[in-house]
Amino acid sequence: MAADSSAFTGPIPDFYDRHLVPVIFEPYAVDLAARFRALGSKAALELACGTGAVTQHLVAALTRDGALTVTDLNAPMLEVAKRRVGADPRVTWRTADATALPFADRGFDAVLCQFGWMFFPDKLAAAREARRALRPGGTLIFNVWDGFEDNAFGRETHSALARLLPENPPPFYLTPFGWRDPKEIRSVLEGAGFRDIAIDTVQREARSESARDFALGLVLGNPVLQSIVEVGRDPEEFVRAVAEALARVGGERPFRSTIQALVASAKA
Repeated sequence: MAADSSAFTGPIPDFYDRHLVPVIFEPYAVDLAARFRALGSKAALELACGTGAVTQHLVAALTRDGALTVTDLNAPMLEVAKRRVGADPRVTWRTADATALPFADRGFDAVLCQFGWMFFPDKLAAAREARRALRPGGTLIFNVWDGFEDNAFGRETHSALARLLPENPPPFYLTPFGWRDPKEIRSVLEGAGFRDIAIDTVQREARSESARDFALGLVLGNPVLQSIVEVGRDPEEFVRAVAEALARVGGERPFRSTIQALVASAKA
């Protein structure tokens, strides 16, 4: 992964897990797990698991004789995911790079990834690795965020940060919302040899007890925090600015706003 995406260290994973997962990741974790359950797969691989938002639902969807291998490039995030899921003999944990998987060919029935593909520096290499790891007829399912225009929380956060740091605005939010062209996604999957490609637009609602609570995750729960600390600024200043921006689009308490993602599926 790119440096920014692998810099989820220190206090970042806990803020991410507490203030972002329930608000924006949980709704899509439920969706992804439902798609996985419908496959009836026995052996599955999860890429870029983060703090385990999807993982816990995939474990619940596993058959008794199923097996799930859970990976992330970032060890601190993987540790949070382990604590979330708990011990289960069907689950194996592994630090792994999605663009160079340490697994044999054709070992899995399904490969899944939630909001990770945008961060892979070589998206085609990741797709080729996923296909290599899948058995013939196996399924790849992943989701990515749609653009800023369909995700006000991302747009407003990016804009608020840029206003406070006009000379060197943190670029982080351009990455998660930057790979959303269905034609490009399809081209990458076709280039890796996938077939029966489908890309769905899925809309959900982000719900937080307050704009400030959500802002804590958006500022302190990702590498934006490091950009702020590096220039000697107080993170609280940025939390307040993002909270005010969010309140304008989703209310101060509670916060409610539409969010939108693309869900891609394909057969090996």
